[in-house]
This record gives sequence, structure tokens and C-alpha cells, in this order.
Amino acid sequence: MDTAGKVIKCWAAIAWEANKPLSIEEIEVAPPKDHEVRIKIEASAICRSDDHALKGQLANLKFPVILGHEGAGIVESVGKAVTSIKPGDKVIPLYMPQCGECHCCKSKKSNLCAKNDIGPFVGLMDDNTSRFSCNGKMIYNFCGTSTFSEYTVANEISVAKIDAAAAPPERVCLIGCGFSTGYGCAVQTAKVEAGSTCVIFGLGAIGLSVIIGCHVAGAARIIGVDINKDKFAKAKAVGATECINPRDFTKPIHELICEMTDGGAGYTFECIGNIDTMISALQSSHPGYGTCVLIGIAPAGAQLAFDPMLILTGRTLKGSFFGGLKSKDCVPQLVSDYMENKFKLDELVTHTLPFAKINEGFELLHAGESIRTVLTF
Repeated sequence: MDTAGKVIKCWAAIAWEANKPLSIEEIEVAPPKDHEVRIKIEASAICRSDDHALKGQLANLKFPVILGHEGAGIVESVGKAVTSIKPGDKVIPLYMPQCGECHCCKSKKSNLCAKNDIGPFVGLMDDNTSRFSCNGKMIYNFCGTSTFSEYTVANEISVAKIDAAAAPPERVCLIGCGFSTGYGCAVQTAKVEAGSTCVIFGLGAIGLSVIIGCHVAGAARIIGVDINKDKFAKAKAVGATECINPRDFTKPIHELICEMTDGGAGYTFECIGNIDTMISALQSSHPGYGTCVLIGIAPAGAQLAFDPMLILTGRTLKGSFFGGLKSKDCVPQLVSDYMENKFKLDELVTHTLPFAKINEGFELLHAGESIRTVLTF
């Protein structure tokens, strides 16, 4: 492309500080350096984790920053030493990289690549500089993706090439985070078994994706839990067998679930990031063999405390990022599976807005009116 090797001026949504609306600004995006890829973003969804970041709930996150980590686009140019991706390729940026060299990447037991920037939030490329600037001021990146920009730069290890030319970016962008996280937690992290009983706390995009994964795995009973009854129809549409609202009952939700499931569910999933709900999910899993998976991200500084007897009696408590999936390996396959109608993504998208209305998308999230809002560029 004729922009290769040149600085690109484009529009991006900048979070200048916490608890302030995003500001649409013209920025400069520098060319990719060694092992880097510059991507023209076509679509990006708003994830609850972006909202946590904007509210200042992620420790160590630096401002000003360009958020966004659930996108899809086309490669505009590549830096030196890039071997797996070329200009024109359709790609999905990955907040969980896969370097292929660290202990976790080499292990079959983990997908937590050592080169991820989820906890430290350094917000810089490998050479400790940023490719973003606005009016001469450096702007940090977010989790190596920063998809709330018309153009972004990512390391090659944080980019998955997808082969399906017809794959709609406004749908497959969800595979960059929400869908893969929920679906993977069911089929990979928990390894849900056919005929089992599963309980999903929180019926947002990730919770619905867990339901899809449990359904694909052959679970016999899939119970959705949420205080918003408006989400029940969609949960049942993707595979939930029943849904309950904790506010409809006087007893603690874990006691109700244990009564409903003959002592507890085989698998429970917490998709909210609420400490109390995490404990309820653990209590709702069956003693002796129940597995509880924590997916939701709690606010910085939150501490989890529970009776150790819950674990000593045989329950398993697990955590998971990106559904336990090795990103560069699994994302292309998930896109292919979607294109072959092995699962649906349409039910997860409630709103589609032009990028300029990004703050309206966050308002829909805060009001509980959206599952996923997709921004188109």
C-alpha cells in the first residue's frame, strides 16, 4: 500500500484520564518496526474490560491510552522480520499473544503467554516506545491491541490471520475476546462433559458464550443466572435450558441452585467479576467433583475469601484468560467454525454504531441495554 513506511494520520478514541468520556482525536500512527504489523481496523466491539479500564479499575493502567481489544481488520503494512502475515491479510488482534517460546506457550497446560500485557499494563511496544501520538504527546496502547483506532500497531505474536475472506468483521471481532473467552472456558478450561449440569452467573456476552460452549459440549442442563430478566430470552436462544433471577427468591442463590441440582452443579462459571458472586458460584458447585471457573475481572485490590472446606471437600476452583485457548492457533479455527455455522454470533450483538458514537456505546453498556455494541469504521 502507498502508506507503507509512512506515518498515518487517523481518528482514535483517546482516554485522557479515568472516569471521563473518550475523546475522538486525530492521531499519528507510526510505521511498524521489526516484528510488528499495522492494521486498518474495520470493526471493534465494546467489552466490559474496556469499561473497567475507563473507570480506573485496572491497577497499573497508564493514561492517556487508546483502549479496545476486540477488533478485526486488514493488514496495511508489516515491519521487518514479519513472516506469517502480509499486507492485505484479514486479521484479528490478540490481547493474549502466543510467542511460541515461553514456558506457557510450550506447555499443553496453559495459554498464558509470558509476553502478555494484561497485568503490568506497560502500554508500550517491545522497544519501550509507542506507535501512537496526538499533538506531539505519546499515547499508550492497551494490551498490545488498541482497537479503538482506525489504525493500530501490534506485534506479530499478537495477530491471528484468518483465512475466510467472507468473514464479516462486525461479527468475528467478538472472537478477539468475548466469545473465545466464554466458549473456551467451557470447552477448554472446564472441559464440560456431555450430560452434565452447568450454571452460568452473568448473562452478558461472555456468559452467553459460555452457554454456547456448554451446549456444544453436550451439557444436559444449562442454568443461566442474572438479575436482569431481559437477558433470559437470549440465553435460552443460545442454549440455556432455564434461567433464574436471584431477586425472585429469599434464600441465597447457592442454596437454591444446590436444591435444583441435587447438591450442586458439575460446572459453574462466574462471568461478572463480583466477589460475592464468585463465592456463590463456588458454593453452587457440587462437593467432591464440582468445578468452578472464574472469568469476570474484579476491581483492582479486591480480595477473595471463603471457607477452605469448600475446596478440601473436592471442588476445583479455576481461573482463565482467553478461555484457556492458545490464541494464534485457535482463533483462525473459531472463525472457520463460525463460517461453517457450528455456532452463532448474531445473538451476542445487540447494537451496531459508527465509531464516532463510541461514547453512546458505553452508555448502552452502563444502562444494561446492550450485550455487545459493535463499532464500525
